Amino acid sequence: MTDDELEAIRERKREQLAGERSDAGSETRTDATDGVGSTDEPVHVESVEQFSEITSGDGVVLVDFYADWCGPCKMLEPVVASVAETTPATVAKVDVDQHQGLASQYGVRSVPTLVVFADGEQVEQLVGMQDEQSLTRVVERHA
Repeated sequence: MTDDELEAIRERKREQLAGERSDAGSETRTDATDGVGSTDEPVHVESVEQFSEITSGDGVVLVDFYADWCGPCKMLEPVVASVAETTPATVAKVDVDQHQGLASQYGVRSVPTLVVFADGEQVEQLVGMQDEQSLTRVVERHA
């Protein structure tokens, strides 16, 4: 997937979210910047508190531990974005350079590392590049 295609997906999701927020009769949806609830875009973790809030709730949470300098992480980005869009899981992204303590706490020794939480409990950890079908199956198995 090219950068242009990824940006087009992001723009469609922004428009969709903006439309959902403006619909008076629609179901309330948590904004991605709040860091809770299921969203159709990955949530970029800004603090340990936000990470705890995201991962301790009900449902499935897929956490992508990544680094900006990591080639495989960049290749995984559109896959993770698609999983966020097409599954009920909340997808969180944690920059290991900004959150070294979280990375250490979850045994992240290389990036990308994906950690799956179900109902607040860590249930799986995957290391390296993953395809969309595999990640979707992991999410569905724990949903």
